[in-house]
Amino acid sequence: MKDFPYTESKDTRSGFGAGLAELGKTNPNVVALCADLTGSLKMDAFKKENPDRFFQVGIAEANMMGVAAGMTIGGKIPFTGTFANFSTGRVYDQIRQSIAYSGKNVKICASHAGLTLGEDGATHQILEDLGMMKMLPGMTVINPCDYNQTKAATIAIADYEGPVYLRFGRPVVPNFTPADQKFEIGKAWTLNEGTDVSIFATGHLVWKAVLAGKLLAEKGINAEIINIHTIKPLDAEAILASVRKTRCVVTAEEHQMNGGLGDSIAQLLAREEPLPLEMVAVHDSFGESGTPDQLMEKYHLNEAAIVEAVEAVMKRKK
Repeated sequence: MKDFPYTESKDTRSGFGAGLAELGKTNPNVVALCADLTGSLKMDAFKKENPDRFFQVGIAEANMMGVAAGMTIGGKIPFTGTFANFSTGRVYDQIRQSIAYSGKNVKICASHAGLTLGEDGATHQILEDLGMMKMLPGMTVINPCDYNQTKAATIAIADYEGPVYLRFGRPVVPNFTPADQKFEIGKAWTLNEGTDVSIFATGHLVWKAVLAGKLLAEKGINAEIINIHTIKPLDAEAILASVRKTRCVVTAEEHQMNGGLGDSIAQLLAREEPLPLEMVAVHDSFGESGTPDQLMEKYHLNEAAIVEAVEAVMKRKK
């Protein structure tokens, strides 16, 4: 098992803020809109350096999506910012009708996703957003794993023509990917090559998969660990190449089991390579208030749950 040292833990929303600030210096067409959460979305630096390209729309998320869609007609590249619950559930109709249906070049940037929002509770801990957004025709869906990857993804989507959903979070997590990485939309990243099981993880669960890989290595299990930072388009080629080698699969995500990464990979396997599959995800449940660590343990979204899933799926391998 490869070693992935890290010197610091940082929140992924700060990676978004850093990437947006850099775009403010390099791409004059980038504009930013925020629904009264500038500090929470770490958009302050962009606002300070580009006051004429920052638009505070207030607590009016649906209006923000409509304004962003209109801005694209004039050649602007709008980045919208609010919490993931408000970026999807509250404004799904506006995204579907004004952005996705007409293929508008809007970047929907969503923080505070999943259980790791913590004490704010179930009403804010959206666990359905990846599924909602991936179902929209033409929508690209990205869920990076750490600060560096979120920054790189933020910069990369400015050059991509079409609507994008970019998901990130509030808690600090190990920052273990290279600062100078080139983010490629739709290209999975193999963290560790293995032969016994394929672990496909996304977002905050990528680091948990790395930790699980170390525990599995102590048990003599050689896991292939792949970071699926792009949920849509899915890197089918990389996924199939891995599973044809290992012959069994575990997926890990901070999302409902229905509609998430595991669901997408299950569909791929059903069509191309039917194999045993276990999913580490939330099982048809809302969240609740608690610290991020408490919730991730209670809902079995940690390295221990991944190890357990690996042991279960390997018993089903033929």
